[in-house]
Amino acid sequence: MNKAFQTELTKRMEAAKHMKEEDKLYRYNGLLYPTVMCSPENLKALETFEAREDDIMLAAYPKCGFNWMIGVLHKIVAAATGRSNENPNNHPKFPPMLEFLDPAKQKTLAAAPSPRVVGTHVPPQNFPKSFFEKKTKILVVFRNPKDTAVSFFHFTNGNPVLPTAESWDKFFSDFISGEVPWGSYFDHALAWEEHMDNPNVMVVTYEYLKENLSEAVQQIASFFNCSLSEEQIQTITQESTFKAMKENSKNSHGPMSNVFFRKGEVGDWKNQFSDAQSQEMDAKFEQFLAGTKLGAQLQYDVYCK
Repeated sequence: MNKAFQTELTKRMEAAKHMKEEDKLYRYNGLLYPTVMCSPENLKALETFEAREDDIMLAAYPKCGFNWMIGVLHKIVAAATGRSNENPNNHPKFPPMLEFLDPAKQKTLAAAPSPRVVGTHVPPQNFPKSFFEKKTKILVVFRNPKDTAVSFFHFTNGNPVLPTAESWDKFFSDFISGEVPWGSYFDHALAWEEHMDNPNVMVVTYEYLKENLSEAVQQIASFFNCSLSEEQIQTITQESTFKAMKENSKNSHGPMSNVFFRKGEVGDWKNQFSDAQSQEMDAKFEQFLAGTKLGAQLQYDVYCK
């Protein structure tokens, strides 16, 4: 995250502190969005956003590793192209997600040089159609739903642009029912399940990244046709561990560093879930994702039992 956007984010956070809790979210095409970050004008303009075949696109449900991976992608592109990693897209004002861009910034991004690194929390059915029409390569990151829910809960309570959760129990109920920003985790998962055999979509899990970061960097670079030396892969890996990213987050994410990079652990859900909540999530996963390719890739029995 560049300094211009840090400044803009700080202003938006200050504005959000004076908003009523019930005004911090609104619904657009059935999904809840944060009012301060994603205006209806942004989302309307995004519907006709023109993708390019060589865009580097990242999609992730909230708290599945988006901020971690957008940093990795910028490092991969910088290494492969020799382009500075300081100003993503050679422009100082780009926030990390398309839905944060107002119509004017979307037009500026339209003139940015290739390859553009872009990202979103929006599910594929709400994507600008051009990303699929142009056959843009899309990296999708998912995380087991129990850790995602806990991370989302802490993020909501630490981020003034989102309404503060009344309690963990209330947030858990909202998460299960999909009444959270950007909608239901399970709806997102089912939407991406339809693209599991699409050669232009690569799905990787947070847990795999934690355990196999070097291999993942190589695989992601190859997927985006970025040629890297073994030395470059190892340098990016060392700079992209969660610990390294958290240490650098004061520079990359300013006042939100501790909110975006909290623990980064696998299995933290065990410190938060009751037995009844764990069983409820198990049943939800079984209902929606049992027998699916994405469900198998998430290794639910390994990370959520």
